[in-house]
Amino acid sequence: MEKRTLILGIVMVLILTCCKDLKPQKSDDSTLDEDSLELADSLTGEESMDELISEAPMPVAAEELFDDFLFNFASNKRLQMERVKFPIIVSSEAKADTLDRKEWQMEHFFMHHGEYTLIFDSEAQMESVSDTSVNHAIVEKIFLDQGFVCQYQFDRKNGRWMLDRMNKQTMSHNPNASFLSFYRRFATDSVFRQQSLAQEIAFSGPDPDNDFEQMEGVITPDFWDAFAPELPHGTIYNIVYGHPHTHSNVKIFLLRGIANGMEVALTFRREHNEWKLTKLSE
Repeated sequence: MEKRTLILGIVMVLILTCCKDLKPQKSDDSTLDEDSLELADSLTGEESMDELISEAPMPVAAEELFDDFLFNFASNKRLQMERVKFPIIVSSEAKADTLDRKEWQMEHFFMHHGEYTLIFDSEAQMESVSDTSVNHAIVEKIFLDQGFVCQYQFDRKNGRWMLDRMNKQTMSHNPNASFLSFYRRFATDSVFRQQSLAQEIAFSGPDPDNDFEQMEGVITPDFWDAFAPELPHGTIYNIVYGHPHTHSNVKIFLLRGIANGMEVALTFRREHNEWKLTKLSE
């Protein structure tokens, strides 16, 4: 027992010595600002990141595409405070109110998630994401479980995107109401999801044997689980670019990764007032 204790004591000394040696040594010619170091130590990881991002100016080119602006707006606290039209109008179906600068809380939207969602009526409408002529956009924060939508209306005037107003509405009054009601159940109810699959689901995705080729085929409901992506639920997002027509019997539900290039599209069609999944593209 004494021999084992002695060995453990020696090991602990070695570990402590190694850890001490691994600590970075401050050089005499260090130019780090002591005040900056103290500030960084006092902030949490998230706050530190917000501070660092806020120090970086948004590239002028980010005003061209709404997505580029939005990512900066949702990440940069200083920019966000500059681009909200205070006092901002917050309207609902019952009343209208305002929020002033002191009441505003940083809105990160989906930036702290690995992905975000978009809803389109057609593949042609998807091109609006890269349309530099779009001067109006609405970011929708959709609370599926609570059944309401918070809309953030942005407009570009004189080359600058601004958040002009907010609107809160029940989900039943949203232009995508029918699809959202369907999707809420599709994402969480496995039995209902199986019933909402077309007999043949067109599939296209990367060829596992060739990174530069796509493979196409058909998925039957029996094999859906082997291909099914993980579906977000609870709170999802949508971005409306411009003023599109939204009454459509086709919906393309797009899952898009923020930093990893992932993109999955699920196409649904409504027939006889029932939505069915008809296509999966990866």
